[in-house]
Amino acid sequence: MTDVTEQQTGAGTAGSTFAELLRLDELDENLFRGTCHAGAPLRAFGGQVAAQALTAAGRTTDAGRAVHSLHGYFVRPGDPRRPIVYQVERVRDGRSYTTRRVGAVQRGEVIFTLSASFKEPEEGAERQRSAPGVPGPEELPDPYAAWAEADPEGYAASALSRTLRMRFVPPGSPGLPPEVPGMPQQFVWLRAAAPLPADEPLLHVCALTYLSDLTLASTTALHLQEPRFRRSGPPRLTLASLDHAMWFHRPFRADEWLLFAQRSPSSSDGRGLALGEFYDRGGALVASAVQEALVRERRAPAADRPSAPGPRTP
Repeated sequence: MTDVTEQQTGAGTAGSTFAELLRLDELDENLFRGTCHAGAPLRAFGGQVAAQALTAAGRTTDAGRAVHSLHGYFVRPGDPRRPIVYQVERVRDGRSYTTRRVGAVQRGEVIFTLSASFKEPEEGAERQRSAPGVPGPEELPDPYAAWAEADPEGYAASALSRTLRMRFVPPGSPGLPPEVPGMPQQFVWLRAAAPLPADEPLLHVCALTYLSDLTLASTTALHLQEPRFRRSGPPRLTLASLDHAMWFHRPFRADEWLLFAQRSPSSSDGRGLALGEFYDRGGALVASAVQEALVRERRAPAADRPSAPGPRTP
């Protein structure tokens, strides 16, 4: 996985709205089917697989209970040319909490597993980390313009510009927290391109799950290569998501700008760890994400594809 401008998303399968990206057919009780676009050639984009798995879990849960956490493992690369079947296990329906497990299956093999927890809302004392005071998205350039100029064919084939908006905060911008040695960081504003229904909170959470997987893996490799929007040459690394976890703290809208503050405290043994926090325009911390990614130097064409599980490469 790399930053969004390197994704190989085909317009024919990606859809142009999050409602289309997350659409599932109900085959039977606890059984759903969806299709995912590519995140790299012949590899389904992991963020969409995770978001669809969460959608399937939510379809079996009381609408009054909101998602508060998810944990997923990418077991095998998904094939974007084939449908994915989501099998939901109703683990527990308690007084306050609901637990679901989901297996995403292709050709009879599990490619992704998800555990998700939902809960009843309740009152309690609040605190949070303060949001960084970085420039707002309206002050930053649109990276799609440079992408369209550098790779017009790839840009035209991608549905990302129709699905989401993003703005990268350049290093050295006013308000950025000082970078801690050994902990590279990057900050990205993200939102859905089209308005989402206000009365469908699950859609907003699943859309944010998709968005959260766009740039975390590239954060783990910032000490080795610049992300695509700051790099002129081809990637030197193979990156692939190994696992992904999220916690949802406060209500939010995925069709309004959210700042994704990311940092990577460790990289070793061919793996990198990235931490991310989502803040809304008012400074509220609405969600947190953690991802471990495979990080390998590209050596030869035969080694250009990851041998470890993962849905995509940079």
